[in-house]
Amino acid sequence: MYEDSWYSFVPEHHQKRGAAPGTQNPGHRRRESLLQQPNGATEHADATNPLSSLLEEQDDPNSPPHATLLRRANSYSDFYDIVTAQLSKGGSKKKRRKRRDDRTWEALVLPEPPSSPQLESVRDDAQGKALLLASQQEYILYHDQLATTERHLGSLIEDAESALKDLEILCQSFRAVEDQTKTFQSQCDDLLSEEKRLQTVADEVGTDLHFYAYLDNVTRRLNAPGAGRLVEDDAFGEVLANLESCIAFMSKNPTYRDAEQYLARYQSLLTKALHLLEVGFTNRLEKVSAEISRQIVGTQSESARHALAYGRFEEMLAESYALIPNVQRVVRSAYDQNGLATSGPNFEMFAMTTNNLFQAYWAVRDRDLKPVTQQEQQTFRTEATAESVETGARNLVKQCFERSYNEGSLFRRVFSIEAQYSTDPKSAFVALKTPNRALVTGTNIVPIGTNLQSVLQTSDLQTICNVVGWLTNEYLLLDYDEDETPFTSHCRGLTARLLAEHLWTFTDAFFEAEIAKSISRAVIAPEALKIGAAANGNASSNAFPPVRRAVELLGMFDQSMPKERCQRDSPVVFKIVKESIAALHRAETRIKSSRNGTDPDLFMIKNLLMLKNELLALEIGDVRSSESQANTMQHFGQIWGTLRPQNLVGLLSSFSTYIPGSSYWSSSRTGVPTPANGGGASADVQDASEQLDEQLRQSIYAFTRRWATALNEAQGRKLGGKNLAKVERELEEMLDRAFPSQPEVVGKLKEAIEIEAQAQKQAQASKT
Repeated sequence: MYEDSWYSFVPEHHQKRGAAPGTQNPGHRRRESLLQQPNGATEHADATNPLSSLLEEQDDPNSPPHATLLRRANSYSDFYDIVTAQLSKGGSKKKRRKRRDDRTWEALVLPEPPSSPQLESVRDDAQGKALLLASQQEYILYHDQLATTERHLGSLIEDAESALKDLEILCQSFRAVEDQTKTFQSQCDDLLSEEKRLQTVADEVGTDLHFYAYLDNVTRRLNAPGAGRLVEDDAFGEVLANLESCIAFMSKNPTYRDAEQYLARYQSLLTKALHLLEVGFTNRLEKVSAEISRQIVGTQSESARHALAYGRFEEMLAESYALIPNVQRVVRSAYDQNGLATSGPNFEMFAMTTNNLFQAYWAVRDRDLKPVTQQEQQTFRTEATAESVETGARNLVKQCFERSYNEGSLFRRVFSIEAQYSTDPKSAFVALKTPNRALVTGTNIVPIGTNLQSVLQTSDLQTICNVVGWLTNEYLLLDYDEDETPFTSHCRGLTARLLAEHLWTFTDAFFEAEIAKSISRAVIAPEALKIGAAANGNASSNAFPPVRRAVELLGMFDQSMPKERCQRDSPVVFKIVKESIAALHRAETRIKSSRNGTDPDLFMIKNLLMLKNELLALEIGDVRSSESQANTMQHFGQIWGTLRPQNLVGLLSSFSTYIPGSSYWSSSRTGVPTPANGGGASADVQDASEQLDEQLRQSIYAFTRRWATALNEAQGRKLGGKNLAKVERELEEMLDRAFPSQPEVVGKLKEAIEIEAQAQKQAQASKT
């Protein structure tokens, strides 16, 4: 069956050993094993037979691959990675196995038998096929796997195309259904819109019906036998809120059915509820007052009375569960935190109830603290009679201010508002200010003003000015506004009202009476019409008595009044200046008629300058100069700086600019009457400063012109030198007597006379 040459494929061992000596052995070939026996072909054949048992079992190249469990691909993108990994795994195992086989065959290699050309060709074909099959093995596997994948993908594509066709059919069906149901959808939308509208209307109707249905409920609650206890519960606040809402709804919708009847009934129920609150609060006040007043009368300790009147009173009043919160709610419905009126349809009812609550509260407080207030008033009168009016007034003001601050704090905690000053007739301040009470509060300062005026009525003007000035400087004019405490602010407000409403008017009346007594109707002795020698060099000692008194009154007024009041339209300052000028005119007329040796123009200059200098020194309410009376004319240099002796007709045209607030001196009263010499101020001049400037200008002009004429006439006579010296000596003595210790005034007047004399000479020379 097989050729004999196939069995001689393995050459004999001795043949290999008997090779020609000149034949070169190939390199990298294992040496022959020394275990082989040098026998014949039989021995060699027997030696080759057991080799098959030493070889490892080789896999058939044509057999199918071993079955392996492939992981299912998550997606098409993972499929290639899985196949590549599997192929790599099989290839690596195969290579390792092949290397192991090579090592085995290399160890057992036998000498190659002699081959023939035919055998070589057969062997080469077999080996080529084997090699081709071995080299294509892994690609064939990959090809099979790709074919399998292709079949799967083809099936997927077919399924997807089938699904798309089904979807297209469904879309066409849906479009057809949609086209057929458009009308139905629009009808459904209309029905839904109508349902929403009906739901909204139903909700509105239900809300509106609530305002109608609440009437029976609140009527039963307010007319129940124990309705008075409702004011001490939180539910009372809900009742008020619901009644306000119902009233607002009925007022807003007057066209609704029976809206007017329901509005009237709700308003009646609100009035009833507020009346129940007023009765409950009054009863509570009376209960607390019955215990507090008895304890206040029974103790004489000031600290104990203070604790009872404020601490214990507030504690007992707040023992009720919700009475005070309900009272505060009603009060805040009428007024805001500062006591200003609020806007609302029910303001009148809430304001009336709130005012009744205020009156009931202050009536109880006034009655409980009446023993304390009476004791303070009696102490004030005793101190004013026995010690000093100023001391008693200061103690009374301090006690009243402290009590007023405590009462204001208690009132704010009870009613949750602070009645600040306001002129609005609907404000809480006006409502609290109306009744007259003996207790001093933030809105009632009448007791302080009445007590002070009753004692100051019999005092002199200086005492009144001292008390008013102390009040102004102590409480009204403060230098630490940034650190102002609530008590200081409270005292400032009380002081401003006390001065503006009571003491300033009272003081002005005293000033006007003093002006009429010491200036307007003063009895002038003949000696007062002369310029006598000054006492101790005091320039004001030989002044006209009414003018000297006017200067004193100006100083007192400035001391007691704040700067703002003096700078404005002050009737007192205007009357002092006006009556002083009128008194000087009367004195000038008497001097001219009596011819008592006094120069009338110099008399006017001296007194007018003194009055004018006082106005400049005081600056009408500014800080008063502390200089002595000897320096009364200290501002004469400033005054004279505005005079222009070159044109004496307009000497004092700008003089009034040195009087602060002079533009406020205008008054509707009649001006100063025209002087007898015809050169006085016009009767229709209504500015006191202008009147004073005009009179001073005219007096200086007349004085300098007359004495300049006298000097020129004295120089023109035969004994000109002696006559001139006599006239100059007489002028010197007159000026020194009128202005002692004031060389500046004397020098300025002499300079003006010399200038006027020179002007007369030039005028006379120009005529000739």
